[in-house]
Amino acid sequence: MQTQSQVELGLAGKVVLVTGGARGVGAGITRVLASAGAVPVICGRNPDSLAEDLRDVAFVSCDVRDAGAVEAMIDEIVDRNGRIDGVVNNAGGSPFALAADASVRFASKIVDLNLLAPLAVAKAANAVMQEQADGGAIVNVSSVSGHRPSPGTSAYGAAKAGLDNLMTSLAVEWAPKVRVNSVVAGPVLTEQSHLHYGDDEGVAAVGATIPMGRLATPADVGNAVAFLLSPLAGYISGSTLTVHGGGEKPAFLDAATAGNSV
Repeated sequence: MQTQSQVELGLAGKVVLVTGGARGVGAGITRVLASAGAVPVICGRNPDSLAEDLRDVAFVSCDVRDAGAVEAMIDEIVDRNGRIDGVVNNAGGSPFALAADASVRFASKIVDLNLLAPLAVAKAANAVMQEQADGGAIVNVSSVSGHRPSPGTSAYGAAKAGLDNLMTSLAVEWAPKVRVNSVVAGPVLTEQSHLHYGDDEGVAAVGATIPMGRLATPADVGNAVAFLLSPLAGYISGSTLTVHGGGEKPAFLDAATAGNSV
């Protein structure tokens, strides 16, 4: 029987673009892919943002909100490597802003980054993958914010919901050559967690609300992404893989006075 460390993902030599792969969740994804033998290519806006241990990973500078720049980036990757086997649409995010206080322009920028930019990247990559004998795979990093209320980041939540729906359509349109899936991530412990959850005590308190008792690590998300990119997921397309440690305990359970409340 194989142990977990002996499982072969079939990603050796595969060229995979990771948008926003320099820090946080993206860096975790990049590390997992590199450890599986893939050839990750990080897309970001500033090479100086690369984590120290990722300095040797190929980097392309691109604003993924610029469709023309995205097409040029994909062309550059193919020119360098001869192909592109996978794409991880990870770049995204949103600052906290209540909907009543945020401008429509602010919301538009959030939607551009979290919905339209992944579409532009996926579309440019798909054009290449359709001509490759082995096609390719695309994984969008989504969020539980797209599947439950997202107060303070409502445009972000709406964009992520749109991204997951978009994925189901692309999976149909681009099959059978290109598989498209989403990883729906819950709270993740990164170098910026304090911006969302506060100090260590706040992070621990948030982790305690999750059935697994902690926030996800970037590697937890990276492992899910690597699986969906791999031949092991060769018949999986148009699906969401939820990585949230069991989700959030319903608030009514804490409020209930019945003896069987959890």
